Amino acid sequence: MARPKKNGNDLTAANLLYSLRCRGGSAPLHTLGFSSGVIQSLLDKNLVKVQNTGCGFLLKLTEEK
Repeated sequence: MARPKKNGNDLTAANLLYSLRCRGGSAPLHTLGFSSGVIQSLLDKNLVKVQNTGCGFLLKLTEEK
């Protein structure tokens, strides 16, 4: 029996979340090698936020409650 097909975008988003957790919860946006669509999907789900540091932008995990 064939396995159900998983959405590649969801798998990539999960990889980005894992990468951020390994980096302590945030990373400079320019160092991430993920597409803007993947980042936007996480922003739409309120899982991450973008912070302007004055010297660049950080992608940060939102606080889990």
